[in-house]
This record gives sequence, C-alpha cells and structure tokens, in this order.
Amino acid sequence: DVVNFKEKVYDFGKIKQGVPVTHDFEFSNVSDKPVVIESAVASCGCTTPTWPQAPVAKGKSDKVKAGFNAAASGPFTKQITVKVAGADAPAVLTIKGEVLNATAYADFEKSKSK
Repeated sequence: DVVNFKEKVYDFGKIKQGVPVTHDFEFSNVSDKPVVIESAVASCGCTTPTWPQAPVAKGKSDKVKAGFNAAASGPFTKQITVKVAGADAPAVLTIKGEVLNATAYADFEKSKSK
C-alpha cells in the first residue's frame, strides 16, 4: 500500500436531522516518496469529502475529511472512493449512522440521560 488509513469505516451513530456532521479519516504515507491524493469522490451529493491538495511527504500523515449533510432521516451508509496516485486500487471509506428527526432525536437524548 501507498497510504495506510487508520480506519476505513466510521459510524456516527444516531445524529440529528439537518445538523451536518464531519469525520476525519487519518492516513499516513507508508511509501518511500511523496504521495498525491488525486480525488475523493462520494457516492452521493449529500456527502462532501475534502482532501489534501499538496503531496504528502513519506512518513507523514494527513486526512480525508468526510462531511455529511444529514438532510434525510433514516439509516445511511455512504462511500467515499479515494484515488491515490500510484496505488493499484482506490481506497474506499465508509460513513454510516442513522439520521433522526427532531422529535426522535429528543427522545433518544432523553433515553441517554436516564
């Protein structure tokens, strides 16, 4: 591998509808030269990845940030395909969780505090 992701799946758990969330997928360059993340493409428009535009030096770490808009209620699983220059296959990152509407989220918060 050219880069090593600390984790490839992140579960947000239960989140409130209409409140965007983000998660940083940290990676390190495990090759012997700088690496370039060519692109990070989400499986839908509700997920907005950002990634380092500059090459990442060998032995250094950086992150791909996954933003999710939480617009629709219900469970979600979204993929982000990360293309690394020089890597045979893209890395696939996954975010998942469940979006609750305001009422359901308030009930969930109440149940946690008991």
